[in-house]
Amino acid sequence: MRKIIVHEFITLDGVIQAPGSPAEDTDGGFTHGGWTLPYWHDDIGAHFGQIFADADTLLLGRKTWQTHGDAFEPDPANDPFNGFKKYVVSTTLKSVDGWRDSTLISGNVIEEIRKLKSQPGKNIIMDGSSVLMHALIKNDLVDEYALHVYPLVLGTGKRLFPDGKRVNLKLIESSTLPTGVVYQRFQPDVK
Repeated sequence: MRKIIVHEFITLDGVIQAPGSPAEDTDGGFTHGGWTLPYWHDDIGAHFGQIFADADTLLLGRKTWQTHGDAFEPDPANDPFNGFKKYVVSTTLKSVDGWRDSTLISGNVIEEIRKLKSQPGKNIIMDGSSVLMHALIKNDLVDEYALHVYPLVLGTGKRLFPDGKRVNLKLIESSTLPTGVVYQRFQPDVK
């Protein structure tokens, strides 16, 4: 069975909202967008490469899919997801023409994702997509978390883990970057 791997940039207080740009996601009046930029290190890109090498599918919520599609569709040669099958979960989208190789999941989301996991292929990766992520975490569908943990607390913003859901994890990899970012990989620790 394929694994769903969540890759996130995350603060010490669990915020994943708008890591790349001040205008990326201002939902809820969020004003801290672009918080990852001062901490960039080439090892972060290398970690992406490792995750991408073992994956062939991307699963996203509507907002993250649109943001990625707007950035990458115009320039396929520089699209890190070029060649990946993309699935977007949305009840409002009518078309997925905005980003090549995309398929819409609009109903029976949890069941459709279980079916996707059972299909042949490499790993399925996710980023952003906090609403979808919460649904998958609540239904125990995430197989691994690859987290770049940033040495800051924002105090507000969308968080990776849903309120009220206990998730036991076991650490399978950890390394510290010179910028203070800690790369950690976790798998669910089923007890």
